[in-house]
Amino acid sequence: MNDEPPPTSPQNLAAQIGAKAARKLKARNSARGVWFGLGMMGLIGWSVVVPTLMGAALGLWLDKHHPGKHAWTLALLVAGLVIGCLNAWRWVEKEEKAIRGEDEDE
Repeated sequence: MNDEPPPTSPQNLAAQIGAKAARKLKARNSARGVWFGLGMMGLIGWSVVVPTLMGAALGLWLDKHHPGKHAWTLALLVAGLVIGCLNAWRWVEKEEKAIRGEDEDE
């Protein structure tokens, strides 16, 4: 089952052990893939939903207490959505940089 030739020198043995350890670490990090991905989707979802709902709630409160010519609810809902999307984009870029940094280290 083992395709590697038997070690003939201590340096060859050390290189093989180092390669196996690196493969093991890489496999351990990639094993988190599905659950890590689902958790990240949840984090990104909440980072969009929370500012959107806060904007809508603030807009409703402003419309109720300070009625005016224009509706605050729609404007602040859209503003919250934009802020949430920018926040999610920032999270995704941060994770992508972290993943790329791990790949470059290997």
